[in-house]
Amino acid sequence: MGRLVMQLMNRHNAKMNAEAVRLLALAPQDRVLEIGFGGGLTLAPLLEAAALVGGVDRSRAAVDHARRRFAGAVKAGRADLREGLVEALPFAAGSFDKVCTVNTIYFWRSLEAGLIEIQRALRPGGLVVLGFLPKEHMDRMQLPVHLFTSRATREVVTALKVIGFSAVRVERPEPATPWNVVVATR
Repeated sequence: MGRLVMQLMNRHNAKMNAEAVRLLALAPQDRVLEIGFGGGLTLAPLLEAAALVGGVDRSRAAVDHARRRFAGAVKAGRADLREGLVEALPFAAGSFDKVCTVNTIYFWRSLEAGLIEIQRALRPGGLVVLGFLPKEHMDRMQLPVHLFTSRATREVVTALKVIGFSAVRVERPEPATPWNVVVATR
């Protein structure tokens, strides 16, 4: 069942993931962290473009699947994939140049705690890219509120600024695109 969910999420998130990767503007020396990598759709392009890819996912099945799929990169020390939560990232402070996450903020226990942890994991001047479907679209789906916390774009932008991120901007590939990719600098 877990594998089916990962495949469905990969298909559903493909465009937003591609936009998030594009906005990361990765350089060969970058150390990048993906939070909530699920089926691993974004791990492959991250590994192609960056020096090191860290990953954290709350699902043991997703971590095990990704470690098998990217065993060569793990063995070479180019991928470090761990089980964990955004509110307690299992990486040292300043470990990454860039962080990305797509469609995970609905599951965070606390938006502020997650963003503080991302800030901690980023080096000064580092970039965070957050992709999500905003509250007005999520609420139409009538998802169970005990599983999903929809977030307004303004709420995410404000939280980033309050925590101390700068150059916060909202990107969409086209004006009619329903989802957001929020980019900010530590």
